[in-house]
Amino acid sequence: MNLGILSFLFPFLALVTTFLPPTSSDLGSLAGEAESMARTLPAAPTAAPQAPRAAPAAQPQARAEAWKPRPATYGVVVEKDVAITMSDGVVLLADIHRPAKADGTAAAGRFPVILTQNPYNKNLSGGSGGDYFVQRGYVFVQTDVRGTGSSAGQWDAFGDREQKDGLEVANWATSKQRPWSNGELGLWGASYMAINQFFTAAQHPRGLKAMFPIVPAGDVYRDVVASGGQIDAGFIPLWFGLVTGAGLVPPAVNKARPEATLTTLLQHVGGALGFQVPMLASAVLGSDAAYDGPFYRKRSPLSVVDEIDVPTFVTAGQYDIFQRGAPMLFDRMQRNGVDTKLLVGPWTHTEAATAAGLEGSGINSLSEMALRWFDTHLMGLSDTTLDRDVAPVTYHEIGSGKWRTMQSWLGSEVRAKTYGIGSALKPVGGDTIVPLPVQGLCSRSTAQWTAGALAIPGCETDNRINDALGVSYETAPAASDLAFSGPLNADLSVSTTGTDGLISVSVEDVAPDGSVDRITGGWQTLRHRAVLPSRSRTLNGQVVQPWHPFTREAEQSVTPGKVYRVPVEVFPTGAVIKKGHRLRVTVHSYDVPHLLPNVKQLVRGVAGVVTVHHTKAHPSTLILPVRR
Repeated sequence: MNLGILSFLFPFLALVTTFLPPTSSDLGSLAGEAESMARTLPAAPTAAPQAPRAAPAAQPQARAEAWKPRPATYGVVVEKDVAITMSDGVVLLADIHRPAKADGTAAAGRFPVILTQNPYNKNLSGGSGGDYFVQRGYVFVQTDVRGTGSSAGQWDAFGDREQKDGLEVANWATSKQRPWSNGELGLWGASYMAINQFFTAAQHPRGLKAMFPIVPAGDVYRDVVASGGQIDAGFIPLWFGLVTGAGLVPPAVNKARPEATLTTLLQHVGGALGFQVPMLASAVLGSDAAYDGPFYRKRSPLSVVDEIDVPTFVTAGQYDIFQRGAPMLFDRMQRNGVDTKLLVGPWTHTEAATAAGLEGSGINSLSEMALRWFDTHLMGLSDTTLDRDVAPVTYHEIGSGKWRTMQSWLGSEVRAKTYGIGSALKPVGGDTIVPLPVQGLCSRSTAQWTAGALAIPGCETDNRINDALGVSYETAPAASDLAFSGPLNADLSVSTTGTDGLISVSVEDVAPDGSVDRITGGWQTLRHRAVLPSRSRTLNGQVVQPWHPFTREAEQSVTPGKVYRVPVEVFPTGAVIKKGHRLRVTVHSYDVPHLLPNVKQLVRGVAGVVTVHHTKAHPSTLILPVRR
């Protein structure tokens, strides 16, 4: 079978399996997946509730020199499936978790509210960890977003109506008509529940005081849908399948109007046929969904982040699917003067939800950090050591395993340093890449772009097998530690025997024993090589983050055999090449199962043999943001 046709079958099969009716065993597995993706913080250990306490005093309270989390002082009582009617008449359902007295009844008084908007069916994900806050004097409200779970309507993933729902739900939760709300609001959650925080906050809901987005996207097209211009076949079908499957679980029964339950289920089916299927089909066929444009900009938090002015704590992962966008959100808010912090850990998407391994970071746990953030900004508890204890940027350094801090992201603490490929980075073998649609499979990329769901033993921590399928360039052993943090630019001169193609770049650490640790990666299709300088990021005059339009209008033709300069945006990281180790750049023409060509790209000949050039006439370079 032709390799190009074989590569097309991967997303096609994913598309088909996404919309197969779930079996009972599938639903059990799906429930576990939904719970994993929605569970952002561990619930506190169940303890006998103590006597209720009064609502927090208005004036700040003194804090001990060393910050410690407040103990649980309440139990939890849950009111299930509370109807919230939107302005267009569609009914969303919410679970209200309230502080409870020792007898299990709701505690008197009004409390700050923490809101999570969930697309993965709140009945599958339970309390999503929100009870940790409830036991410490907050009300936790969790909704099923429109067209998912038990909420009516049709899902369209962050569309206009869903964004308006976010504002209306937030204002409902802080209304004086809610006897349990004191009007103060915080937004919290991971992944989808992190992304929709930005759209809600940008509309300035009443009483909003703080956000805690865990692994949010910034620019959905470049971050995850089509990194470099090819379709993300590793995550997008999985994600659509998760939301669709969770939405087809029978919703909560409306006892007053049982016919409404069937209507809701039919609306969810209609949503899948009207949104998910056409979107995937359009992307696979290389139609409108394969290009950036208004649809993706509408759904990208970076499009609205300048509207946000409330304190925001952003959590990101070095191996997360939103590795690129989360730091960019922090960077924009910090430059806008917003009180914001960034935590970047050694996590995939699902690992970042619980953020294990924080020892040495100055942050005890993600749950405690969220409590500290909300206590400061919602309850008004004085915390004079917060900024001393937690730097603006805290990241886990790949290569040393240590936690590092910075004052900003891509600021004065780093400078651009250029490494010539062919000179500083010497070739390891030849410069010609034979296209093989298994390149990328035996690497950390597989675990990263399946959100941690798939990791091939031996491949996640050693990239040697995968590197043998491409071409590599590496430095001599480092004479001293080389630390860098931020986005990278692999500015390559390439040619191909086809009329399109993908350049997949891995930046790696080669240990003295020959093992290869893949630090980060970047991807770029040849026809989308155009760069918009005004939106690219530079350091001391050098581009470290090229910005490609990825629009139909910006496409450029490719002539077989002609050499083109192709800047490849390599996703941001924080790492060190230790003394005696080598910095390596490896180039492939596939990154499976992460990215696969659409039908249009296949017809154009993405299976051409690619050559990397590094001559005086056609140089290739790697530009690093090196720590000073």
